[in-house]
Formats: sequence, C-alpha cells, structure tokens
Amino acid sequence: MSEVDEDEVLSDVGSGQEEMSQEDEKICHLTQETISQGLSLLCRTGNGLGHAFVKLDLKDKGLNDIAAISSYVHLRYLDVSNNHLSDLSPLASLTQLLWLKVDRNSVESFKGKPFAHLNYLQWLSVAGNRLTDLDGLVGPALVNLDLTGNSIKRVSGLQSDCFANLVILELRGNHLDTTDGINLPNLRNLYLAQNIIKRLEGLERLEHLTTLHLRDNQLDTLDGLCPNMKCLHYLNIRGNAIVDENALQSLGLLSKTLRVLVMSDNPLVETTDHRISVLMHALQLDRIDKEPVSLEERAEARRRIKVKLKKHLISPCDTVKPKLILCLWY
Repeated sequence: MSEVDEDEVLSDVGSGQEEMSQEDEKICHLTQETISQGLSLLCRTGNGLGHAFVKLDLKDKGLNDIAAISSYVHLRYLDVSNNHLSDLSPLASLTQLLWLKVDRNSVESFKGKPFAHLNYLQWLSVAGNRLTDLDGLVGPALVNLDLTGNSIKRVSGLQSDCFANLVILELRGNHLDTTDGINLPNLRNLYLAQNIIKRLEGLERLEHLTTLHLRDNQLDTLDGLCPNMKCLHYLNIRGNAIVDENALQSLGLLSKTLRVLVMSDNPLVETTDHRISVLMHALQLDRIDKEPVSLEERAEARRRIKVKLKKHLISPCDTVKPKLILCLWY
C-alpha cells in the first residue's frame, strides 16, 4: 500500500463517521424492498440444485437494524458500510459469506462471536467503527482483516488457532502502544501506522512477515526486531522518534532479508549522513526512503565499519559487537 493510499483510507474513515452523525434522522430498519433493490449476481446455490442472488449492497441506507437479512443464507458478498449498525448478530446465519464490509458503523464489540460459523469468510473489513478490543472475533478462513480507524488498545485475541490463514492485517489509526499480542506465524503484511506504539514486542512470532508498516508512531528504538523474522523485506518507520544511530542496531538482525527501509521524518534524518549510519547496521539494503542505495554509499559504509571495528579490536577494554562483525562480513 502506498503512502498516499494509506492517508486517503484514514481520511475516508473519519469523514464517513462525520456523515453518519449528521444523518441520524435517516435511521431505519431493513425492509424486504431495500434488500430486493440491493441484490445482484445470480449464481448456483451451494448444493447446485438452484440459483440465488449472492451479492447484496446495503451501504449508505441509514440502517440501525438488519435482522431481515438473516434469511438470505446464500449471500456471499455483503456491504453494509456507512450505516448505524451496532449489532452484527443477524450475520451469524450467513454461512456462505466470502466477503464482508462493515465500515463506518457503530460496532463496539464482537460480543456473541457473530462470525464464529462463517467458515468461508476470507475478506473482512470493520474499519471506522468503535472497537476497543477484539474479544469475540474469530475467522478460521480469513485471509485479509481490516480494522483501520477504531479505538483498539490491545490485540490479545489475535491467536493462530483462530486466524490460521490470515495473511494481511490492517490496524492503522488505533490506540495500540505495543506490537505485542499478534501471534500469527502465517501473517505476511502488518500495517500499524498512526497508533501510539512505543515498544516492539512479540515480533519473534511473525516468522513469515514480509512487510511491517509502523509509520507515525512513537518508537525511539528498534529493539524488538529479531532474527526469527526471516522473511521481512520492507520496514516503514517514518515519522517516529529515532534520534540516535544506536537505536538502529537491531537492523543487523535482519541482514539476510531486509531490502527497503523508510525512515524519513525521524530526528536522525536531520543529520547529513543518516543514510550511511543506516547502512552501517544494514549494509544489504537496496533502498532507503525513496532513493536506491548507491555503490558509493555502500563503499563508505564498509569503510566506516572497518574503522569502527579496528578501533574496538585495539582497545582491550571494549568488546566487539556481533552485529558489527556480521555487517562487515556481509
């Protein structure tokens, strides 16, 4: 996801909530007529013995009750975005759902586990609601989960036994202060921008993660990155609080895989040679921010590593840092 796309999504979530508050007078219950108008995509039913419409669009209807939807058991694609929904229990009977969008509603919790029997649900977005935690959320078949723009403070419910197939997780624009609690070994892409994250914890469980997006948080160190992250290719720490190059030491633990680092808008970037400082800890990088790493920059980083290593070797009081040696031999 590009920087522009991310900002647009968060902006859309906020504007949708304002629109809802301004249109409270339109609140209404779901009727059969409204359902009929939103149905489309005629397909064979699961048993192959009949046909039914499997797609339903109910966005922007001012709904606060969708009880009437529970009998439409053949639905596979459902959009109920930009309404006033707080109760998702009527969705429990829609066991054929593959795709569900509940953005910009008033959902505060997953009480009663409304998705517990949706064994085919692969794509779920509950962005721009009022969630503070994920208790009750399960998704055995989920591949993509979007929880952008809520008020989530903890993610202790994200366990591998409930989300074994989850590959993409969006938690941007919430209230998380740590990365701990995301126990999802099969996760590939994790988006945590615009939280208040101060600590990187629990990342050792994310063995297959390729993209980690931490823009606009409060990190002053990258301690918490670990060699168990064997697939991490892209790391975005733009707009954090990295001041000193020593805060970058943990980058050396990702020397076999990390290729792109975005770190603009950190205090360290104000120094003239921050790119060299970065390369001294992650010599293998192909790109820092928007610019490719040049041969000259790589050569200068190697030169400084040798000087620093030599200084350590001739001082009887110092010990050579393993990360520095790894960087030199790379």
